[in-house]
Amino acid sequence: MRRGNPLREAARMVYGEEKASLAIRSMDIIGDIAVIKVPDELMDRRFEFAEKVVELTPSVETVFRQKGPVSGSYRLRELEFLAGRYKTLTLHREYGCSFYVDVARTYYTPRLSTERWRITNMVGRGEVVLNMFAGVGPYSIMIAKHREVEKVYSIDINYDAVKLHRRNIRLNKVEGRVEALIGDAWDVIFSRFCDCCARVLMPLPERALEYLDAALAAISVRGWIHVYLHVPYKGSEEEALSTAAAAVKGRLGELGAEVLSVRARRVREVGTRLLQVCVDAEVSRRKAAKV
Repeated sequence: MRRGNPLREAARMVYGEEKASLAIRSMDIIGDIAVIKVPDELMDRRFEFAEKVVELTPSVETVFRQKGPVSGSYRLRELEFLAGRYKTLTLHREYGCSFYVDVARTYYTPRLSTERWRITNMVGRGEVVLNMFAGVGPYSIMIAKHREVEKVYSIDINYDAVKLHRRNIRLNKVEGRVEALIGDAWDVIFSRFCDCCARVLMPLPERALEYLDAALAAISVRGWIHVYLHVPYKGSEEEALSTAAAAVKGRLGELGAEVLSVRARRVREVGTRLLQVCVDAEVSRRKAAKV
């Protein structure tokens, strides 16, 4: 007999049919670790619930509950261990790449795998790519693994993330093509990476507009900047896309860039009427970015 969604099945077995409808229907599976959210109505038996999730999901060894949204400079999740074998380090695979991830000390979401692959396939031969908020390296390593780039530079302020990123570089055999650097992206770019890149990635929605001057400074005359934003909307999602495109285009104009093309793309829904958007902007640096 084919089983349905393991979360729903676990909820039905523990709480009964009536309360099963309250269960979250999706979970983040990172390697062999599952991260779930538990509604308040189901909290009293959450440990038993998680044990059933392990039982019904053979690929999962460990279950954590995410207690709230990601937060802080490192965008970490506050986790509660629920079931299985306690550990926070795991090995996750996507699109032919492998990544060590520490779910407690680094930020990673499997929900961006399709978006990472989309960006990878936009990268041209011989490009120098800069990832301003690289984490454990999924964008950077995927690009280096699948595209004939000259170099990918990865920056992150989280030491634990950079340490795992360097380990992942070796694991995926992209030494020499990816360099992981620790530090604040703004400082690192203005001290080392002005006027040298064809493409800049900004996968940190909370700070992207704030750091756009540094991204522009890294571009060598002409190139692409991929800006990720969280955008609220009241009507249709098109409203969020238009808002994001206008915000990025306006800010780039203030910084003295010529915007050659701009397109906003839906990435995912991250909250009620809150959309994650990627703005792909092709720019020409008419003059140095203002600081």
